[in-house]
Amino acid sequence: MQILNRRPRRNRATGAIRAMVQENTLSVNDFIFPMFVQEGTNTKVEIKSMPGIFRFTLDTLLEELKEVQSLGIKSICLFPNYPESKKDKYGSESLVSDTLYLKALSEIKSKFPDLVIMTDVALDPYSSDGHDGIVENGKIINDETVEILVKMSIAQAKAGADIIGPSDMMDGRIGAIRKGLDAEGFTDVSIMAYTAKYASAFYGPFRDALESAPKFGDKKTYQMNPANIKEALLEAELDFAEGADIMMVKPAFSYLDVIKALKENFNIPISAYNVSGEYAMIKAAAQNGWIGGDKAMMEMLLSMKRAGADIILSYFAKEVAVLLNES
Repeated sequence: MQILNRRPRRNRATGAIRAMVQENTLSVNDFIFPMFVQEGTNTKVEIKSMPGIFRFTLDTLLEELKEVQSLGIKSICLFPNYPESKKDKYGSESLVSDTLYLKALSEIKSKFPDLVIMTDVALDPYSSDGHDGIVENGKIINDETVEILVKMSIAQAKAGADIIGPSDMMDGRIGAIRKGLDAEGFTDVSIMAYTAKYASAFYGPFRDALESAPKFGDKKTYQMNPANIKEALLEAELDFAEGADIMMVKPAFSYLDVIKALKENFNIPISAYNVSGEYAMIKAAAQNGWIGGDKAMMEMLLSMKRAGADIILSYFAKEVAVLLNES
């Protein structure tokens, strides 16, 4: 027999020992559940590329939120689906006082006052071009877009938003939004900056959900190159200086090194967006019997916590909550 001072397997010997020395854990409190609202009544439509995820009309969304909250999920991020007839070059619908999205925020906050509501700030759900900013001569115009994003943020704060989520990747928008919110008295409304949002192939199912794919070109002039990490640190330095309360990495699973880098360099919470394509991959493989869906889901999400994510936006949030509540 070998004489070994260190036998790491001793700390894996039983389930109780493994639990005792486990370094990272998942909690329902870690999660924000992304949800989708559409116009109409008494309807929920499953998104084909995201099994188990639905677009809700406002009435069915409010019913769904009863279950969401009963599972212990304390925060949602709401995204709107608008018909093409309400889209234009400037995303004007986003600022209409009785528009679906603002009405939904107000109704949710009224009926679920303790639920934390994160919003989406970008032009693409409202844009006839399908881009996150104003398009002029085939280019995305930065500063004029930021002016609209500030107005959107203020409108959403007035409707009841707790956390503003600028997902557009325009330069300077965090500082401009912070200044705009403060000037209107919304000093307590937080900003979760989409700090390192990459031009990823993993967004396809989300664009199905919103029906908001770009009408031309791609988003590479404002979303980040997947090859870069130093650029993420630059974006983080700027967002931190401009007043971001939380910084996000999106997607999560292919960018664990970026999550780790932000966590190690900035003393504010770091969030990870476990995006639609990551969700869809596990669902598809599990449905085909190629992997165990629940185990793969938990392993993927734990990797994000291990990398340093304090918060995880995930379409798995309800399923994780059920499993954690049973354990």
